[in-house]
Amino acid sequence: GISKDGQTREHALLAFTLGVRQLIVAVNKMDTTKWSEDRFQEIIKETSNFIKKVGYNPKSVAFVPISGWHGDNMLEESPNMPWYKGWTKESKAGVVKGKTLLDAIDAIEPPVRPSDKPLRLPLQDVYKIGGIGTVPVGRV
Repeated sequence: GISKDGQTREHALLAFTLGVRQLIVAVNKMDTTKWSEDRFQEIIKETSNFIKKVGYNPKSVAFVPISGWHGDNMLEESPNMPWYKGWTKESKAGVVKGKTLLDAIDAIEPPVRPSDKPLRLPLQDVYKIGGIGTVPVGRV
């Protein structure tokens, strides 16, 4: 959850540290709050504060209220949240808008792969062999 000890903060930090630059925040279990707009806005505010500290721009993040159990706002717009007008986010392509989690996933821009750069691979081991030198070992 979004509490001080919740995993959401840790996951945001790990994602940013690993190079993930596009984020979607799906606020699940909206059915347990009786589809409360106030609770959704409260979660947006609190989540925005800590993702900003991690390094994300909250204006480039889609916040989507969903109920995974009932399927609300997952694939189709939910009739249970008439107050929800959809999400808006800034991207390299301009301002993008949508209503559902699927729309937010579809709005993710494929990352640019540095194919013009030298090959990088994680090393599994390094051997120092006398007379030959240092031999790095890894997999492509």
